[in-house]
Amino acid sequence: MCGIVGILGRGPVAGEILEALKRLEYRGYDSAGLATIEDGRLARRRASGKLRALEALVAKEPIGGSVGIGHTRWATHGRPTENNAHPHVSAKLAVVHNGIIENFRELRDELKGKGHVFSTDTDTEVIAHLVTEAMNAGKDPVDAVASSLPRLKGAFAFAMIFEGREDLLIGASQGAPLAVGFGEGDRAGEMFLGSDALALAPFTETIAYLEDGDFVVLTHETASFRDVSGRPVERRKIKTLASAYLIDKGNHRHFMAKEIHEQPEVVGRTLAYYLDMSSGRAALPFDLPVDASKLSRLTICGCGTAYFAGLTAKYWFERFARLPVDVAIASEFRYGDTPLEAGGLTLLVSQSGETADTLASLRSAKARGQKVMSVVNVASSTMARESDVIAPTLAGPEIGVASTKAFTCQLAVLACLALALGRARNAIDAETEARLVAELMAVPGLMATALKCESAVEGLARELGRVRDVLYLGRGTAYPLALEGALKMKEISYIHAEGYAAGELKHGPIALIDSEMPVIVIAPRDKVLEKTISNMQEVAARGGRLILIGDAALASELAEEAETAIVMEDMASDFAVMAYAVPIQLIAYHTAVAMGKDADQPRNLAKSVTVE
Repeated sequence: MCGIVGILGRGPVAGEILEALKRLEYRGYDSAGLATIEDGRLARRRASGKLRALEALVAKEPIGGSVGIGHTRWATHGRPTENNAHPHVSAKLAVVHNGIIENFRELRDELKGKGHVFSTDTDTEVIAHLVTEAMNAGKDPVDAVASSLPRLKGAFAFAMIFEGREDLLIGASQGAPLAVGFGEGDRAGEMFLGSDALALAPFTETIAYLEDGDFVVLTHETASFRDVSGRPVERRKIKTLASAYLIDKGNHRHFMAKEIHEQPEVVGRTLAYYLDMSSGRAALPFDLPVDASKLSRLTICGCGTAYFAGLTAKYWFERFARLPVDVAIASEFRYGDTPLEAGGLTLLVSQSGETADTLASLRSAKARGQKVMSVVNVASSTMARESDVIAPTLAGPEIGVASTKAFTCQLAVLACLALALGRARNAIDAETEARLVAELMAVPGLMATALKCESAVEGLARELGRVRDVLYLGRGTAYPLALEGALKMKEISYIHAEGYAAGELKHGPIALIDSEMPVIVIAPRDKVLEKTISNMQEVAARGGRLILIGDAALASELAEEAETAIVMEDMASDFAVMAYAVPIQLIAYHTAVAMGKDADQPRNLAKSVTVE
């Protein structure tokens, strides 16, 4: 994840911004920059590479000013050059940004038509020019931001400073985290912004988090929060603890909760790394180790959640690339005798890149003449080093043992790979690819909306905490998600749960249905929805406790049959599974919490399984 820092201080802030950015280095980045208001004018320093390059530049060309913003960037839109590094500026302001602006092309074209000149390849620059356009129309900075925010689509957070205003710092959050820090003691009257409270730890012990859709106006006297409708609101201040481990949870009770809520941001970041959003194409940042047009079969290996990501991707590769796929549990793969073609491709999926069974499968595939690609979250891992090419997931550190954001980032990477292979194999045309890329770009925003179901999930979780067994059902890509939902429930609540393809209900599991059995049905509006509805009616007819995850129209249609409905936003079906993963994760998490379990450290489990 990219990192944001903002300081509204009483003295020079450039050095403190650099120190704060160092605390965010663990998130990964390839360029960095900062901007201040110096003697009323915007001043900026940027550098590609590590922070030491920016430090050297600031030492050579010092920058003053008591208000400033800083950023560490992992390149998504545009290459990791100094020109594309944040902050981005207009004649009136500077901005740093995390996340993705889905509609940046339309906004850029509109603003170009009004005379704005763009100098970077990034989506971020449209924020600067959009707010500037509002200021050119006579609005002050606060009103200009307020009027611009509703026009931005996607999951994002940003911080902004304004020419001539050394007393003003504005931040906004929509589906990406942003914290406000309050100066105290000898730092009274100072204010801070950070994408990670860890960055603010040296400056303050008191922070408040923006909620989804909020923006905040910081002056030396006040922090004024406004909600998505622009109304003034209060946000709860909390005291952070000295431990970096605890600080990094933010205002969440567990790392798992924090990581569930980070998904709009990290999935957006991952998608932007693999998609050329200007042209509507999947643009892989690496060369494939095989000729995709000649590939006759793809093998995918993984363990646990990574295996379910592979099962989901099988639908995408076969549909969009017309490529047959075998998905293997890594612990079984190397002991089988599945024929592998020399020069073929095996795809390994692992969060840590150190999973023993998956690493052994990698070595087995290479020994059998396969080219290997690893989808990993740790670019320095053993699997990454031993692969012909790696496809990083960019989820950032995942602390909770039960994988959440790594899973959805794996899905994002695999979806992009499927589209890229589809184009290379002439299985999809440019129009279809552009439509599918647009659907993928919408996913982070849909995930942010899905998080709003949390209060409904909490009530359901209190009921689920009293049961012994749960069934999950789904069809198509919702079937692997049913398996993943059952795994999450088992992992952290210790409730027995099973996932099934919904069509298999009548082939055995239906014998378990009674008035005590909760049946969670994942039902996106896809081509098999009518079949899924028939399966739900079979559950209802036998007195089962039907829990529906679907859109509003479906919830209304099944109002009599469903005991509970988690209502999702309307969305295209191709990649709906990524948004539907959010309530599945929340159900498991809140059930565990309701039962008093440790969601981060479930018994008998480890984050990275490094023994067979």
